[in-house]
Amino acid sequence: MTARPCPGDLLLIDSRASVQFAGNRALLFRVVSVSDRPTYHGWIWLTGYVLDRRGEAIDKREIYVQLAGLRPAASQTLPPRRSRQPTATRSG
Repeated sequence: MTARPCPGDLLLIDSRASVQFAGNRALLFRVVSVSDRPTYHGWIWLTGYVLDRRGEAIDKREIYVQLAGLRPAASQTLPPRRSRQPTATRSG
């Protein structure tokens, strides 16, 4: 990925982004914000949510990663979201 990610982007964060995410430390990450803080060339601070296999947020984190190592997550990574329908109530 060469462009800066945007809020709402779903990324696969693994060893290509930073060695701290190698192996079983890789994570699925939904971007909430991208920092404008100065960093080393090619690196970026991201704030967002770590998602589980169902697409549910399990942790909010701020991570420091290489822009060139970011990968969009495949659309097949998460199951389709079900809309939450309001529960009907009976009047009696």
